[in-house]
Amino acid sequence: MNPSHSSLETLTEIRDLMQRSSKFLSLSGLSGIIAGVAALVGAYIAYLRLETNSLGYEPLSTATRREMLNFLLLDGFCVMLIALIGGVYFTIRKANQSGQSVWNAVSKRLLISLLVPLAAGGLFCVAMFYKGILWVSFPATLIFYGLALLNASKYTVRDVEYLGMMQLVLGLISLFLTGYNLLMWALGFGVLHIIYGVVMYYKYDRKRV
Repeated sequence: MNPSHSSLETLTEIRDLMQRSSKFLSLSGLSGIIAGVAALVGAYIAYLRLETNSLGYEPLSTATRREMLNFLLLDGFCVMLIALIGGVYFTIRKANQSGQSVWNAVSKRLLISLLVPLAAGGLFCVAMFYKGILWVSFPATLIFYGLALLNASKYTVRDVEYLGMMQLVLGLISLFLTGYNLLMWALGFGVLHIIYGVVMYYKYDRKRV
């Protein structure tokens, strides 16, 4: 056996072991696809309910502000719940297929890094929502989500960092396009998630099939 080839294999194994010990690699592309599809369906339902021509969120003439806010919060909660269930399921499945533990020191750090900005952003968005400042609350969901992904990306694959940057940029752009906030929300949580999920699936998931 060629000594140089053997040394190269050894170095590759050492590198893989170090990466697995410092990075959470069980994120599944299918989770992103499920989250993206759920977001697009939720955005479409909200669009139909609000009946606007500019993909904004002006209330119906027969609806009260409170009814509109409650509907949008319920719609968003359902989207988030579906995305979470899909994310947890496919992540656990991928971890089991690769023989890795889904709950370890790295995944804990990843979760904390993700949840702190999300919790702060969630409280901010709910406050803006019930103050009636919708033009801020919608872009803020994208901005805080992007910051959360950027904060957590150091514990997982680089693709998460790219998704976070795109969400952040889209949220900032949305601040200046207030008539299209629902459309921007659908692009960020829907389209970008699907693209991210497809890329992740072909880069990482298919190798294990």
